[in-house]
Amino acid sequence: MPPSPPADASGLPLHRAWPERLASGALIGVPALVLLALGAAPLLQILGISVAESDGIRFFDLLKFSDGVLALRINLANYLSLLTDAFYVETYLSSLRYALITMLLCLLIGYPFAYFIARAEARWRPALMLLVSLPFWTSYLLRVYACKALLDDHGSINLLLLDLHLIDQPLRMLHTSGAVVLGLVYTYLPFMVLPLYGTLVRLDWRLVDAALDLGATPLSAFFLVTVPLSRAGIAAGTLLVFIPSVGEYVIPELLGGPGTLMIGRVLWDEFFSNNDWGLACAVGVTMLTLLLLPIVLLDGLRRPAGGERA
Repeated sequence: MPPSPPADASGLPLHRAWPERLASGALIGVPALVLLALGAAPLLQILGISVAESDGIRFFDLLKFSDGVLALRINLANYLSLLTDAFYVETYLSSLRYALITMLLCLLIGYPFAYFIARAEARWRPALMLLVSLPFWTSYLLRVYACKALLDDHGSINLLLLDLHLIDQPLRMLHTSGAVVLGLVYTYLPFMVLPLYGTLVRLDWRLVDAALDLGATPLSAFFLVTVPLSRAGIAAGTLLVFIPSVGEYVIPELLGGPGTLMIGRVLWDEFFSNNDWGLACAVGVTMLTLLLLPIVLLDGLRRPAGGERA
């Protein structure tokens, strides 16, 4: 019998192992490099601008080599301004508050929607999911303007209430905190329903039936069995709603009016009104840093007790 060719640890012949490893590495490495170029590089650029010394919108290099000395010059004045100015602190707290309220309302509204669709007959699920995703077929900006037309003092809601003689004068709904929350919930609700449905539709409902057979009430079975088994969908939905809500700009601008404090509006003002790019980049970096904690906490919901992902 002729001797077998040399093989690697996986049992593949060496003349086949290296090409396959190279192909696998390219399959993973090329997308990773693209993501790195499109994601990490701009973030590093923003971080560099936030700590660089500047003259207007002209920024000086962080590293400077002169007379054999390599000097690193970091300017933390922008971050000190954020920490000492109560306006920015209140803006961050306000943005987090709006995002948290939006996330909770989307969860309370979206979970029953996803549960109903997942428990519906299989032939009806595509049509029901189509209704959920239908708003995505319309421009995001047009949908926000539609909300503005509905909530205006002379909008459809006030006109209907006046015609029904339920009110004597138009209700002030536009340019309020409630209008901002309504716009955020309406816009991001599908982002909560879709991952919840994806989790619930794959749930083993025999576990719920077993809990009912063992004496659990439908309500206790829901909270003790269904909700824990769907926590991966809850975590994904809350992340998809919470993160964009913090940095939202269009909805606070159109529905909230000038008195609404949110990070997105502050970034716009610093970039285009005050022309202070360094401070604007510091605002953005700080916002990303503040989002790391809720991201880590919500990602932990996706891990069962054993440490593996659900």
